[in-house]
Amino acid sequence: MSGLYLHIPFCRQACTYCDFYFSTSKDRGGVLDAMELELIKRSRELGDGRVGTIYFGGGTPSLLEPGRISTFIQQAQDLFRVERDAEMTLEANPDDITAERLAEWKVGGITRISLGTQSFRDERLKWMGRAHDARQALTSIDLIAKAGFKTWTIDLIYGLPEMSIEEWDEQLTIALDHGMPHLSAYCLTVEEKTVLAHQVKKGGVHMPGDDTQSAQFDRLMERMDAAGLDHYEISNFGKPGHYSRHNTSYWEGVPYLGIGPSAHSFDGITRRWNLSNNAGYVKALNERTVYWESETLTPAQRTNERLMTGLRTAKGVDIAKLEVDALRINSSAFQQHVSNGSMRIADGRLVLSRAGRHFADRIASDLFVTDDDR
Repeated sequence: MSGLYLHIPFCRQACTYCDFYFSTSKDRGGVLDAMELELIKRSRELGDGRVGTIYFGGGTPSLLEPGRISTFIQQAQDLFRVERDAEMTLEANPDDITAERLAEWKVGGITRISLGTQSFRDERLKWMGRAHDARQALTSIDLIAKAGFKTWTIDLIYGLPEMSIEEWDEQLTIALDHGMPHLSAYCLTVEEKTVLAHQVKKGGVHMPGDDTQSAQFDRLMERMDAAGLDHYEISNFGKPGHYSRHNTSYWEGVPYLGIGPSAHSFDGITRRWNLSNNAGYVKALNERTVYWESETLTPAQRTNERLMTGLRTAKGVDIAKLEVDALRINSSAFQQHVSNGSMRIADGRLVLSRAGRHFADRIASDLFVTDDDR
């Protein structure tokens, strides 16, 4: 089964750390209409047409009226073979959550809410540029928990400037006390061309060192393990039955179709990405001109992607599915990481240890191959 991703490129305001494509424009109708056109246009591209997951990402999809979300779901069901038990996720911000909207989303087909909480401290939320406060975050979590969705998740960010281990512990305690079945926890990174990057460059913000961020990651793993949430991907923890099926498909290399400005698609061989410009995207869809770029991945590139995404997961990488023998080509680096306890081979899969999870991206890059490797 494939996944369907719809990028809703609108936000109420900009967050200091975010480098995703979005617009704060309130004129949204033209983009949404163009997305419906793209869905129709690309409905024949998804192999056998079977869809197991639908994901509304952004941007902030919860800004849309619930009726528009349900219209997209109905259109997808008309165009594709959407599985009866398909996971349908909506990313939402606390300031958009009401009991009435949750009920409408559920009736419209949404089965999973992903809540962009980020922090339970007002001063942190203000610094991040978030539109909600801590009270709204807690209230929205309580409303979601009572709404009867199949599952739900919240996001938190650690590795913040001057964040102590005690503050991080406080954040995790609040989240766990509210009974979340899933958590996505991300270490703050400085992305180019963001407000945060400018602040750091000017010396107004000082990022914590690697040791501090590593200690907070260790505490995260300890707390989630004690609470019974499986660490199934570097940044994701869930109780059994509450893993993100859509995101898991990404990490396993399953094909997916991306709809909307800046959305990416992947068919197993070719990667394609849409224009990151609302006006240009709308114009191209209406005039039936090209609105995307694409590249065909080589065996080496596909091997590297499997290493990069697979090593982030608890399942690891199926060695038999690597198109290029990266372990032989990089035998020295491979043996080094095995001998120092960072990784192991189990049942034909390359899996990181708990210690190795701290360096997942670095270990993957040590095993990367080139098109010249044989």
